[in-house]
Amino acid sequence: MKFLLPILLFLVSIAHAQETYMLNGQVLNADNEVIVDGTVVLLNADNQAIVKSGLITNGKFIFEAVAEGNYTVQISALGYDDSLLEIALHNNQTIKVVLITKALILDEVAITAPTKTFTNTNGNIKVDVANSVFKAATNPLDLLGKLPTIQISADRETLSVIGRGQPLIYIDNQKVGVNDLNALSVEDIKTIEIIKNPSSKYEAEGRAVVLITRKLSKKEGFEVVASETASIKRGYNNFLGGNTNFKKGKTEFKANFNYNQLYHWESHANNLNISDAGIATDYHILSLSKRPQYIFGAGVFHQLNEDDYISFNINSKLQGDDDKNRTLTYILQDGAENNITTLTRNDDHRNFVNSFINYSKKLKIIDAKLFTGLQYSNFNQTSYSNVENNYNNTNFTPAQNRDQMFTVNAFSGRADIEKTFKNFIKWEAGALYLSATAKTNFRVNDYLTAEKSQSVYNFDEKNSAAYAQVSGKLNKLTYSGGLRAEVTDIEGKYNDSATLTIDKHYTNLFPKAQLEYAIDSTMTLNLNYARSIARPNYSSTSQVTVYGSPVLVFSNNLNLNPTITNEVYAGFQYKSKSVTLRYYRSSNPSYTAFNYDANQELIYFNTINYSKESGFNLDAVVPFSYKFWSCTNVLSVVLNKIEDPSAVLNQSKPYLYYYSSNTFKLPKNYTIMLNLWGITKRNEGVFTHNAIVTADAAVSKTFFNVVDCTLSYNNLFGNFNFDENFTVNNIATQGRYFTDVREIALAVKYRFGSFKNSAYKEKSIDDANRVR
Repeated sequence: MKFLLPILLFLVSIAHAQETYMLNGQVLNADNEVIVDGTVVLLNADNQAIVKSGLITNGKFIFEAVAEGNYTVQISALGYDDSLLEIALHNNQTIKVVLITKALILDEVAITAPTKTFTNTNGNIKVDVANSVFKAATNPLDLLGKLPTIQISADRETLSVIGRGQPLIYIDNQKVGVNDLNALSVEDIKTIEIIKNPSSKYEAEGRAVVLITRKLSKKEGFEVVASETASIKRGYNNFLGGNTNFKKGKTEFKANFNYNQLYHWESHANNLNISDAGIATDYHILSLSKRPQYIFGAGVFHQLNEDDYISFNINSKLQGDDDKNRTLTYILQDGAENNITTLTRNDDHRNFVNSFINYSKKLKIIDAKLFTGLQYSNFNQTSYSNVENNYNNTNFTPAQNRDQMFTVNAFSGRADIEKTFKNFIKWEAGALYLSATAKTNFRVNDYLTAEKSQSVYNFDEKNSAAYAQVSGKLNKLTYSGGLRAEVTDIEGKYNDSATLTIDKHYTNLFPKAQLEYAIDSTMTLNLNYARSIARPNYSSTSQVTVYGSPVLVFSNNLNLNPTITNEVYAGFQYKSKSVTLRYYRSSNPSYTAFNYDANQELIYFNTINYSKESGFNLDAVVPFSYKFWSCTNVLSVVLNKIEDPSAVLNQSKPYLYYYSSNTFKLPKNYTIMLNLWGITKRNEGVFTHNAIVTADAAVSKTFFNVVDCTLSYNNLFGNFNFDENFTVNNIATQGRYFTDVREIALAVKYRFGSFKNSAYKEKSIDDANRVR
């Protein structure tokens, strides 16, 4: 830290020495009303080369660090003629531009500008959901599963980014978990951005960020969207929803309600060989359930003045689950063979609610922006199970009755401040406090031993964090450097124990640095370094277990440690194309494993910390367009190695991931989308996974400007199953996870309501939780 101040002073002195200026602009129409949005391009007056480009927001734009000289400013906005303005920049300057409405105005006809579904910046991909076929997805998880580099786990509880692991998830810059995703309506989503080099402003957890931006109205009026999707997988699923949006003056109200009637199908199988105990077993589990979901959401956004706003949002998901499991188990132990059929009836309820209030204010006395936010989340799960076993095709006999309850309460608050100095150096700082408690009440009535057992486990975590970040520009070099410090205290204990089961206290520092050099207006080089952390989700503190068979239990690991990752990243961008290379090294990565308890004669399946993980990944993003066809291609070459002393280590080999999204704009407003992605066989040290190739197709059309219809056929090849082989704790396993993603779906959305022009400034919000 003692070297930081001299470095910053050096950077400041250099920045002061640059002959660069700031160009501000205000864009109005002939009626002196602000132009809500549009684009602005700064061109060299001599050769018309692009110097900078940006967006008009609420009638304003700004270009920082512009060298002295002569320029042409080109301004474009939907419904207006383009404007060209010649300027000579010799000092900080503010210009005013008035756009003229296009001569031809068609009443009752919606004029839309062509939009790009995918935008690529240094390997960070932004997806326009609202104006593409992606908006027809039945739920956010299915939507994310169609996007480049994102993988959804077989149990649909986690998602990962190829070569990056589990990402942070933000909704409007607010950190959330999978439960928040499930409580979000796809109709509310505007864009999704996959950020592979997040700055220090984001939480230190995770090596990538999935940033979801919701729609906010820029005009006055109201709109109601009613939607229904009929989906056929292995069973019939129906999604019914309604979204309403009302804006008057500076206040906007939003509300949504969704009722989903789902048929859930899940299956997996494993062959296990436990060499120490002389046990060979295989099992096949099939789970069928009826799963009604009720999703609610409501919010209000009020613009106090041009710079300040306050907002409040609440969303929830109530889910029931009438689940029937059947497990077929074969076990060979000490020369004795048994075939066991296990039937489990589960009555499961999961309720989730998340609420937050945010306030943003401009501190005019110091010319800075202040953001504050509070968030409260609650997750509650109750599960009642009855288990019966049948040995060797005889009779079913009761085995156990399980009564399990798990609840999480999380509260967080944060404050962020941002200030830009006259020399174009931006300083950002902030602090966060998080407090979370979890409780598990686990009761079992064992009919075979006539024993009743009960345990209550309490978990408490507190996290305090602060960060500071400095960014700026020196001629063609853009830089950013930040440091985040986090202090974490974790305690866990059983009610009947006087001592703590978990007592962890640690402090971590997370530096990040980014450099970007502009070779010219079309080519840039960038270099990054980051240190990050991945913490266990609160569900890992739950004692709630799933009875698979008399010899198999699925459980959680109370003693998981966080994963710390260091990585460096270099990239090259040419126009919309990019190539990036990363190297990373992680300690305590978390993956699943089997463990055999000889005293209980039970096999436990849960998540453990492995020793280390390291790897390289080379990514290329290549967009392409020709007439009515636009295409985005992503190719990744990954070499990944997971290691642990308790595991058999195989040779790691590079594998390939390929993604291609193709959109065809046809006559009469038809749109066809074809998505294809595949991954070759993966040898990652401990784990070996199979190759997968899949494709999705959809056709969409809007009728009368108010009815959107989309017909989708997902997983055309029908082979989307996961194989996972590994040997850990002297247990060799060959597993297969069967998915239910082959789908034919018809989605219909009907819109009614009207909006009129109104100035509006869109803002973002921020907060954090790991409730899952």
